[in-house]
Amino acid sequence: MGIIKVVEYNGPDPHDAFAWKYSDKTRASDELSTWTQLVVREAQEAILFKNGQAFDLFTAGRYTLSTNNIPLLSAFINLPYGGESPFKAEVWFVNKLYSLDVKWGTPSPIQIQDPRYGVWLPVRSYGQFGIRIADSRQFLLKLVGSLGSFTKENISQFFKGLLITRIKDLVSNYMITERKGILELNAYLNEISYHMEEELRPVLEDYGIELVNFFVNSINVPEDDPVVIQLKNALAKRAEMDILGYSYQQQRSFDTLEKAASNEGNGAGLMQAGIGLGMGVGVGGALGQTAAHITKNLSTEGQEKLTEKSKVCSNCGTPFNLDARFCFQCGRKINMCGSCGHDIPNNAAKCPECGAPAPALCPQCGHTIDSDMKFCPFCGMEIKRICPSCGKNVEIDAHFCPSCGQKIDEDSAS
Repeated sequence: MGIIKVVEYNGPDPHDAFAWKYSDKTRASDELSTWTQLVVREAQEAILFKNGQAFDLFTAGRYTLSTNNIPLLSAFINLPYGGESPFKAEVWFVNKLYSLDVKWGTPSPIQIQDPRYGVWLPVRSYGQFGIRIADSRQFLLKLVGSLGSFTKENISQFFKGLLITRIKDLVSNYMITERKGILELNAYLNEISYHMEEELRPVLEDYGIELVNFFVNSINVPEDDPVVIQLKNALAKRAEMDILGYSYQQQRSFDTLEKAASNEGNGAGLMQAGIGLGMGVGVGGALGQTAAHITKNLSTEGQEKLTEKSKVCSNCGTPFNLDARFCFQCGRKINMCGSCGHDIPNNAAKCPECGAPAPALCPQCGHTIDSDMKFCPFCGMEIKRICPSCGKNVEIDAHFCPSCGQKIDEDSAS
């Protein structure tokens, strides 16, 4: 039996390997004796294993194995006290250096529902974390098992499922609690990283690992995903509308008006579209005014056809049908000329189109009558009187003739 005289670490780079079982590349790697020299470097610990059980632990230093410094193993295999006694045992070295660049990431996108927009999006995330082995015995028993070594890659593979589950739960809860969309999360990576570190620290401690830090470097979605493309286009459209100062309802209205304008004979149809849309959001509001303005100016040809069967309000310029009593845009009562049918402005003495006298209103019943009528044809009220001196018409409530100054009274007027 070839007894090993010196046992020391000659495995992979200590920055890459967390644990390594001593091997001298022969079948006698576990052939030890009570005179074997054990060398443990700084930031390392060595543990003797026998039949899968962990026994004596050594910190940094040089040791000659004896029944004095391996009491646990000595009792287990019943080594004789004193002298040189060969025995079999495995030697595990654990590197306790800080490893701050352990990579992690989602191998494929995970589906998360965006609480702001209600759509399911494929989400990817990646980052890195730093660890240090705090309890060598616990680490070897719970994680390493029958492996020959345990590296950063093993750490990432072992905790991959745990990380994906926790990052999915944390991101979902964070979005719901903070009312953030997935596309906004990269602005809050520090806060998310802190919460992830707090979540994972007690989990890793259970395996003898101290979590030094945890970083989420990115939370993103695939740019070529159809749902992502549709969402980004919608957000870009909303941003454009915000900049230009109109809403989605107004955009729909503009689209309807544009479609109506492209149809043949678009005059009356376009006007009705504008009226309907204006009423839908409140006539007199910004959209009603915009729709009326667009309706009035979109097609000169359509307006010419329209004015053949309608007139224009003298107050706001909106066309109206000949049988209309009020302007549908500004609400003003139509004062129609009895000669040409045009609307006469308020307080005008005659029609600006044909020069005919402006119609008067009966003070009793409110009907429109000609200015030269002496009696209202609707209620019979006397409207005008004749001056007995000069024969001119005077108002019914006048006390003096405006032409000659004659005093007017009921007995003298006829």
